[in-house]
Amino acid sequence: MSGILYIVSTPIGNLEDITLRALRILKEVDLIAAEDTRHSRGLLSHFDIHTPLTSYHAFNERGKCQSLLDRIIAGENVALITDAGTPAIADPGFFIVREAVNQDIKVEVIPGVSALTFAAAATGLPVDKFAFYAFPPVKSGRRGKFFEALAAEDKTVFFYESPFRITSALEYLEQYCGANRMAAIVREATKLHEEVLRGSVAELLTVSRQRGSWKGEFVIAVAPDKYLPNTDSDCEDCD
Repeated sequence: MSGILYIVSTPIGNLEDITLRALRILKEVDLIAAEDTRHSRGLLSHFDIHTPLTSYHAFNERGKCQSLLDRIIAGENVALITDAGTPAIADPGFFIVREAVNQDIKVEVIPGVSALTFAAAATGLPVDKFAFYAFPPVKSGRRGKFFEALAAEDKTVFFYESPFRITSALEYLEQYCGANRMAAIVREATKLHEEVLRGSVAELLTVSRQRGSWKGEFVIAVAPDKYLPNTDSDCEDCD
């Protein structure tokens, strides 16, 4: 009988955010495929979990995927985890889930925390519908097209960004979305220095320039063009 591929969410900062179900699965499976085994050993050690680890990351996922699925077909259970959050959300996971589905392998998701869902709940921007754009490109041409597409959305858009490019991202938002578009910056979600900054793009850009440099992990949110704060509208039409 074939085993199961478990997609397991892990904390994005505060270790208390892991679920009891996730802990049980990580203890019971035959193997844990981790984005960074060095990072994951710290998490597993904290919870006294001694399940064998193997690496599974963006640079080896296509080459290693089938060998993991072969072990599941042979009857083993394998859990996939990333450094933090939910696999496949701007992290490895999509490819192995797709291949498992194609090969009739059972996939079970163990849900939990995600920087994306944290930001959706924390920013105070409308999330009756929203889009996720992952990380913006670094090169200027592709980066401009990314923000141009983002500006045309009729819903709140969330994206991740490097601490070294926060000011750049806000400058692109000002160029393509306008200085008055409402936005938010979520920094270090669930960690000691957690911070949520809310305001117009221009206001956030001023803060960013004054700080000069940023540290941590970031989610940036941008409201739809017609969204007006401090109203009773749920932004179904944003007017």
